Parts: sequence; structure tokens; C-alpha cells
Amino acid sequence: MFNIFSKKQKSTKANTKIATGLTKTRDSLSDRFAKIFLGRSKVDQGVLDDIEELLISADVGVSSTAKIIEELKKELNQHGNLSKDESSKVIKKKMVDLIKAPKNKVFTKTDGPKVLLIVGVNGVGKTTSVAKLIKYASDKKQSVLVAAGDTYRAAATAQLKTWCDRLNVPLVAQQDGADPAAVVYDALSSAKAKKMDVLIADTAGRLHTQDNLMSELEKVKRVLKKLDETAPHETLMVIDATTGQTAFSQAAVFSKVLGIDGIILTKLDGTAKGGIIFTIQDKLGIPVKYVGVGESVEDFSEFNAKEFVNALFE
Repeated sequence: MFNIFSKKQKSTKANTKIATGLTKTRDSLSDRFAKIFLGRSKVDQGVLDDIEELLISADVGVSSTAKIIEELKKELNQHGNLSKDESSKVIKKKMVDLIKAPKNKVFTKTDGPKVLLIVGVNGVGKTTSVAKLIKYASDKKQSVLVAAGDTYRAAATAQLKTWCDRLNVPLVAQQDGADPAAVVYDALSSAKAKKMDVLIADTAGRLHTQDNLMSELEKVKRVLKKLDETAPHETLMVIDATTGQTAFSQAAVFSKVLGIDGIILTKLDGTAKGGIIFTIQDKLGIPVKYVGVGESVEDFSEFNAKEFVNALFE
């Protein structure tokens, strides 16, 4: 398979997982990129049009793609022509530039419990992502308490309890139909009393078009602030990478209503359109903080722009 980047990258556990998870996206991009240059010695408008079509098909997005093509044109004007390898380097650098680095890491220590509010629509892998966050925090020797804020589905609380038991962390839950804000309030009270490092608050999956449920999330945030005016310290939205541009629409609404601090992108291993990251960050300015590339709690990595771009094509 054609390698768009000529220099080999240092192999790490994290970038190996990302590379494996992005196989579908990479296979599509690499093969098609190689064909664009087949029998062509000059980067002309036809080549640029083909690259543009390729990037858009991978859900890189019209705006982000336009910026990449503009960068290629600028380099062409400066150098007269670009080889296949030179073009790939320009694309790689611009892609990394387009991805905004998070301002802070999620699991930095705070004076009190660090509150992570986990939100998203139904079926995106939210509960599994909570389990992965528990494992990630535990590996960093941080104590974790979990709040079962999805009080609409008994199965959701049961699933979360199974994960908490397996990972040996306490869970705060109430009866079915309880007020999610009350559950989260009790959980933060307990986390403060027990001097826990992290509180992870799960919430019910909801469509971004359900105004009443979106208002409920606003209430959860207000209630948290009664105990800690800086909480939640991170509102993380879980997004399913396989949904492509639909994920962008969801992120836009959640961001407007709640203010999203970061994205957890799941199911990257199940899509050929991993480029949705560029659209979300370019248009909404929300950094992707974690990526999920499998069902195991181990299949979870802190997002790194260079590793991601390398994995897209290598």
C-alpha cells in the first residue's frame, strides 16, 4: 500500500491502537491518493480537484478541505510544481495545523473532586466510554466515583454497575425515574466527603432535538455549581464517528446549549470517514480529547493530532 508519509513514525501503544482503528479510513485514503498521481508528473487543477473530492469523501469537510487545497496552491505557486511526496507533506502539515490542541488535560489534579459530565445522543457508546474513562483515571492512580445519571433506563444503571464492579469503583445511583440532577448532586456530595479525585457523571442519551431533555442537562450543571461553582470541570460529549456529518449537527446543538469542553470520538474502527474530526474542530472549535477504537476498556487513547494524521495515511 502507498505510504503517503515517507518518514516512519516512532511506534507507541497509543498510536498503534489509533492506526489499527483507522484502518478503514486509511485504506480508502491511501489507495485513492496513490491513484490520483498515477501517470501524472505535474500537480495541476485536475489533481487538486481529485484531492479535494477525496478529502470531502472522508468527511474532512468542505471548509477544512478548502484550507488544505489553498495551502497546496500556495506551495505550488512558490515552487512551480510538487511531487507526490511533497504534496503529501503539505497535506499532512496543514491537517495537523487544523486540529486544535486541547488547552488542558482532563485528568489534572484539582483541589476537590474533578467533575466530568458525560453527554451525548443515544447509541454512541456513552456508557462504554465512561468505563474507559474509569480505567484511564485508575491507571493514573486517581480515585474515581461514578454517578448513574441515566435514570430513565434500568438497563443503563445495571450496565454501569457491572462496569463499576469490574473496575472496583463506587457507584451512586437512585431508583428508576429519579431526578438526574439529584443523583449527580448526591454523588458530588459523596465525592467531596470521601475526598475522591474524580467524579464521572453519566447522563441519559438524548437526541439533540429534544428540548426538554437538553434543559435537564442545563439543570444538572446548575445543581453541580451549588456544591462547586467551578463544576463541571469538563463537559465531554461522546460522538459516534460512523455517523459522519450527523455527528457535527449533534455537536453544534450540544455545544450551543451546554458548552462542550471536549469530544470523545468512538467507533473510529468502524468507519472510513474519520475526517469528521476536522469539521468539528474547524467549525466549532471543540477539541477531540479521546478516541475509542474498540470495545475493550483498553481500546482508548488520549487524542494526539500528529499521531492521528499519521495513522490516517500510514
